Amino acid sequence: MKVTETLNEGLKREYAITVTAAELDAKVEEKLKEAQPSVEMKGFRKGKVPMALLRKQFGQRLMGESMQEAIDGALSAHLEETGDRPAAQPEMKMTNEDWKEGDDVEISVSYEKLPEIADIDFSDVKLERLVVKADDASVKEALDNLAESPQAVTYEAKKTQAKDGDQVVLDFVGKIDGEPFDGGAAEDYPLVLGSNSFIPGFEDGLLKVKAGDEKDVEVFFPEDYQAENLAGKKAVFLCTIKEVRGPKKPKLDDELAKKFGAEDLEALKGQITERLEAEYSGASRAIAKRGLLDALDKKVKFDLPALLVDAEANQIAHQLWHEENPEVEGHDHPEIKPTDEHIKLAERRVKLGLLLADIGQKAEVKVTDQEMTQAIMNQARQYPGQERQFFEFVQQNAQFRQQLQAPMFEDKVVDHILAQAAVTDKEVSKEDLQKAVEKLEEE
Repeated sequence: MKVTETLNEGLKREYAITVTAAELDAKVEEKLKEAQPSVEMKGFRKGKVPMALLRKQFGQRLMGESMQEAIDGALSAHLEETGDRPAAQPEMKMTNEDWKEGDDVEISVSYEKLPEIADIDFSDVKLERLVVKADDASVKEALDNLAESPQAVTYEAKKTQAKDGDQVVLDFVGKIDGEPFDGGAAEDYPLVLGSNSFIPGFEDGLLKVKAGDEKDVEVFFPEDYQAENLAGKKAVFLCTIKEVRGPKKPKLDDELAKKFGAEDLEALKGQITERLEAEYSGASRAIAKRGLLDALDKKVKFDLPALLVDAEANQIAHQLWHEENPEVEGHDHPEIKPTDEHIKLAERRVKLGLLLADIGQKAEVKVTDQEMTQAIMNQARQYPGQERQFFEFVQQNAQFRQQLQAPMFEDKVVDHILAQAAVTDKEVSKEDLQKAVEKLEEE
């Protein structure tokens, strides 16, 4: 077997591989001898079929298998010897298309290899980490928001007309074409106007009612309503108003705290402080991560596989086109060509992706089984009642597991780098942090 380099340009490599007829024949012979003891054929005892007959019966099929194995083996040996890591599946084609049995096999193999990335000293990477403390005003604002939440608000009777945010206690009977329908009636039902818990138009129809009023509310069920027998139909609800109640904001005291699972008000304030500072820390980390990636993009330079850049640029252009044309759901649209801006963004993404992967590999960064299990469980919570089906989907879908693992691996690599970089903490206000986040989203 002979391997000859025919192209060595940047990351591009091309080789001519020749597998001799003698090598192929030897492989076929080896396979026939391996199979001979188990072959049964009429007129011969098991394992006693002559080799010439076996070759005539199975040689053609085994020739194809032997050819593929020889080529794959030659490529594997070459990659192991050179240390090349192809950026994508190598392209292979037979160059002597008029090949016939007894001829050598000539194959052309081409690929782009992944670049070799030098070790990096991160100690001269200077970053600023924004630190925000949860002040009393922020905690008070969060407490006020909790006090106004449906879980905390209570209602007391009022004599004035119902307005948005009030609670109306009513009996109602829904009818279609004058006939009541299943599930369309209730008594002493407490409905908060503006909660959008009923079909469109129902709550608006109860604005300005007072206790003792009787009112017919006319509505149309949505076309996509879950009950098909009601979808798109006109209904009239005969409503009797029992009581109109106005919202009463609770006091910021221990009783309110207990509604949210805390022992007392001070404990609730402590929980809020922790939650706020965790949110601030998450936003601060996102800003620091962007700063780190920007610094690495400027600091490190290496050749990029054109194949990966082209694929990423096409994906970016395609995604952005669909975002600008949301009415087009499929792929029946004109050809989308990446712009210079798309290509520049693709180069950054490919570069940083390869760089972080290389750093993580050298540092032996791993996503543990426990971390993956926790991530899968967190995802499963988004599908209440369908957790079992979700777990089965994850087990059977390696690509989804990879998509789940990739950002976790990236974050661990980022933490690894940040631990070595020159990071300075800077205490700022919540408003300054918000401005930094908004600037991040604009870029």
